[in-house]
Amino acid sequence: MKIIDMKCVKGFMQLAQDSVDKGWHEMNGGNLSYRMTEAEAANVKKECKKPTSDWMEIGGSVPKLGGQFFIVTGTTRFIRNVTRDPANAFGITEIDATGTKYRIWWGLEDGGRPTSEFAPHLRCHEIRMEKTDGANRVIYHCHPPAVIALTFILPLTDKAFTRTLWSAMTECPVIFPEGVGVVKWMVPGKDDIARATQKLMATYNCAIWAHHGVFCAGATFDKAFGLMETVVKSADIALKVMSTGKKVRQTITTDDIKKIAKDFKLTLNEKFL
Repeated sequence: MKIIDMKCVKGFMQLAQDSVDKGWHEMNGGNLSYRMTEAEAANVKKECKKPTSDWMEIGGSVPKLGGQFFIVTGTTRFIRNVTRDPANAFGITEIDATGTKYRIWWGLEDGGRPTSEFAPHLRCHEIRMEKTDGANRVIYHCHPPAVIALTFILPLTDKAFTRTLWSAMTECPVIFPEGVGVVKWMVPGKDDIARATQKLMATYNCAIWAHHGVFCAGATFDKAFGLMETVVKSADIALKVMSTGKKVRQTITTDDIKKIAKDFKLTLNEKFL
């Protein structure tokens, strides 16, 4: 099967287009990656015959991902071009046995390289693969205005953001019962922020980067996008309520959240109750 016709590649492209339609990506902002299955990786090898680059340094170490193949958007490339010019906007990479280097098998034409935030993506993949017995395959990062705006207002704590989002929309405790994590402002693309995000992803499927954006993990493209969409919508509601300057007369209380958990048979993160 040709690379562009693979189901995972089509799903990758669809998520990219859906997120662009939402207005969550400016210029080359945001990125997306997908950990391929063994069968998908085998097809890449069959179609491409050999890599198109030498081994290059990742800028970090992810030994548990040794030998894995990833679809990933390119640095300086625009998400809006993923569906318009696929082979230029993203590519398929292989991680070496040590987890410290990668090489390109397809795409990222004209000297392209994986996103500058490849290290955070891979660290998140590593921990989510471990925590979900391999189920999680998608890491998605974007810059939604409402969530970024809240990082200027709320305390930069997991509890403050989780309770604000849980209390803004009934579906939130159902979609992310574990809550969300928050990374205080750090220079993006470096191993420090990669490690900080990886630490949060041991507990959460969603990590918010202060004054920057959001990272979401999911088993499928739909689940990763759906989680992001839920977080963004809840943040937008909370921000609109705050902007009225009016006294909040009613909200979803702790008891209400516990009732949701009971009816939906959820295990909520107790530290947020």
